[in-house]
Amino acid sequence: MMLERSKIEKGGFVLFLVLVTVGLTLVVSHFLGAMLWAALAAIMFHSLNQRLLERWPERRSRAAAMTLLIITFAVIIPAMLIGTMVVEQASGVFAQLRTGELNFSAYFKQVHDALPVRLQDLLGNAGFGTFETAQSRISEALGNSASAITQRALAFGANAASFLLAFAVGLYVTFFMLRDGYVLGPQIVRALPLADSIAAQIVERFVAVVRATIKGSVLVALAQGALGAITFAIVGLPASLLWGALMAIAALLPAIGPAIVWGPVAIYLFATGAIWQGAVVIGSGVMVIGLADNVLRPMLVGRDTGIPDWLVLVTTLGGIELLGLSGIVVGPVVGALFLTGWQILTEQRLALHPAEIQGEAP
Repeated sequence: MMLERSKIEKGGFVLFLVLVTVGLTLVVSHFLGAMLWAALAAIMFHSLNQRLLERWPERRSRAAAMTLLIITFAVIIPAMLIGTMVVEQASGVFAQLRTGELNFSAYFKQVHDALPVRLQDLLGNAGFGTFETAQSRISEALGNSASAITQRALAFGANAASFLLAFAVGLYVTFFMLRDGYVLGPQIVRALPLADSIAAQIVERFVAVVRATIKGSVLVALAQGALGAITFAIVGLPASLLWGALMAIAALLPAIGPAIVWGPVAIYLFATGAIWQGAVVIGSGVMVIGLADNVLRPMLVGRDTGIPDWLVLVTTLGGIELLGLSGIVVGPVVGALFLTGWQILTEQRLALHPAEIQGEAP
């Protein structure tokens, strides 16, 4: 009787925990993105906060406030300024599309006419029907993309108050995570319903993948996007900052990369007679932008995260589709934790039944 009562009470407590957890998630759902980025910022700038703590050992609040101030002026304000300029250029491109000043159909026709006749025939036989159809589809897609960017910008303006509130909450949470992280971290690990060794391994993996994703992917992508924007500005391409931003987004995807942006640009420049401009774009794309990943990633990450490129691609795309900007980090982290979980399970089974797992005779 007592055993049954104990099971009922334990089950009731678990149900209570599930309900209050779901309830809290619903209550703070509007600020989940801000809280996620606050946690990521605390992880990324933990080393900086520790260095400041060495200077002010008994001043955790001062060290956290100084770290937050550095984050604001070194990361947040420049990102906002660049984002504002990108949105302005996107709006300008959309306005030129509507007025006919930019005619992508004419540009694609120039490229098509400059191609060899045999290649033109291959395009016609590849399922496109006529190149005019491909022109209209591509132009429509580009127009819709520019329109979508403009609509997002207008929506952002309409919800500026909501964004500012979430932004303020994110900064506030970041401060406390920096100040009290040394207490919160171990408490979270102890609260996980897992063996201590497994919980420690999962948390270690989580932190490593977060740092590798942001430092090894996001920062490298931003560097490649900046190099692309500088290259496009040198050759006189309009809205160079916008195309650089698109290159940074493409650089986040291992199987795609920034070549999907600068490659078509170089082809267009050659087809329209801008020979030296096209040569500059190709040279920069291969020798500067392409090598930036190989040079910067080992310096920033320092070790491999062990995630296959195909899984990074799929989880990044899926994360962006599901969560927007936050999916850039959340997607690969979920993929890495998935691999870690199955690796731990395999190791445990191997320890219990090594002969069966390895296919050896008992």
